[in-house]
Amino acid sequence: MDFLAETVVGLAEQVRAGEVSARELVAHAFARIDAVDDSVGAFVALDQDGAMEAARAVDDLVASGGDPGSLAGIPIAVKDLEDAIGLPTTRGMSACTGLPTASTDSALVARLRAAGCIVVGKTNTPALGHKADTTNLVFGATRNPWNLERTAGGSSGGSAAAIAAGMVPLATGSDGGGSIRIPAAVCGLSGMKPSLGRVPSGGAEPPDWQHLSTKGPMARSIIDVAHALDAVIGPEQTDLRSLPMPDVPWASAVADPSIPLRIAWSPTLGYATPDPEVLAACQAAVERLEGLGAQVVQVDDVFDVDPVFTWLALTGTYLRRSLEALGPLDDEDLDDTLREQLALTASVTAVDLAKAEDDCHRLNLRLVELFTDTRLLVTPVTAGLAPRSGMPGTIDGRENPHWTQYTYPFNCTRSPAGTVPVAVSSEGTPIGLQVVGPQHADQVVLRALAAIEAELGLPDPPRL
Repeated sequence: MDFLAETVVGLAEQVRAGEVSARELVAHAFARIDAVDDSVGAFVALDQDGAMEAARAVDDLVASGGDPGSLAGIPIAVKDLEDAIGLPTTRGMSACTGLPTASTDSALVARLRAAGCIVVGKTNTPALGHKADTTNLVFGATRNPWNLERTAGGSSGGSAAAIAAGMVPLATGSDGGGSIRIPAAVCGLSGMKPSLGRVPSGGAEPPDWQHLSTKGPMARSIIDVAHALDAVIGPEQTDLRSLPMPDVPWASAVADPSIPLRIAWSPTLGYATPDPEVLAACQAAVERLEGLGAQVVQVDDVFDVDPVFTWLALTGTYLRRSLEALGPLDDEDLDDTLREQLALTASVTAVDLAKAEDDCHRLNLRLVELFTDTRLLVTPVTAGLAPRSGMPGTIDGRENPHWTQYTYPFNCTRSPAGTVPVAVSSEGTPIGLQVVGPQHADQVVLRALAAIEAELGLPDPPRL
């Protein structure tokens, strides 16, 4: 058995047919975690007894002729920013290490369990998910399975690394500024940030990053991501932003992959400075799109200015709210990058916050204008290659902490956006191409991601 050689869809079909047991899948997940996670550092908590009990229940249901769900027996990892019953939710913070284990599942985890998934453990994340490098003061760094000296990205880096190393075939992530797309890109996965409200964030507590972050499943291929999304999208009464159920399953979109006839290619979005190797890889992929019949229009100035300060005004406020809920904290409870981000946004007022929301509206107006003439926008996912774990990023060989310049605008606009791997860099880590669609055009993005993935093929996974 090899999660890197199998698909989520295929494994679930085998479980439903009784050809392989859920217990075998879960046992393989724990064997793989035991074999490689000391090197990778993807997991922060495990629940072997609970997972085997859940797997036994799936197998018993199959044996009795029952329906265990579309994702029957699939072992999943849960990002440590959301709850899974019986496991701690540490959020990468020492202040959360003594809290009781979760008594309820997040909406995403509950829907995945209802589809037959089995939670094996929690994956690492930077403190409160605040940065694109998965390292924190509690659990240390998660390393990229492609190159163990490099970061797995963030903030869903633990989940991405667990999949890329073959420890699980499916995991949860969340994306408030690129936190699904960035780790998926640097770990060689196809990933998707759905439109805000597609995957509910309801429950007893308000969502952390209310107007920016969306949750979603992560897997190696976009086909598997789409099938998992079908199990979790749809309205939720406790989520003020949740959207209605789409008219057709999203798996049908990836079953009929296609590239729109006219797409926009923006190498800089108007402000970014890409590494030459990143730019060359993405440019080559775009040229392949033309071979698929697309007319590519280069657009150099999607946005007038870098919207990073708009995004920071929002995220800095959200982070302060989350930290206040944890009570008084000492300086040693906060890592340097979190302190820097809080200091940078210390003077944000309520009026500033309202103006940041105004900026989000104006950013979307630019996209509305762009999509009157084109159907999709493609860009690099990151400006630089995956940096060394715990170190600032680099662009063209020079230190630049702002190596993730392309993702956060599309959290501000709430747009559907995904990534597909297009090359492996000279440093041994993958490079991703970002695909962005109009408001709520998730299926258009999925269809295009599937077409690009089919044309270029997924890179051969690392073997640890």
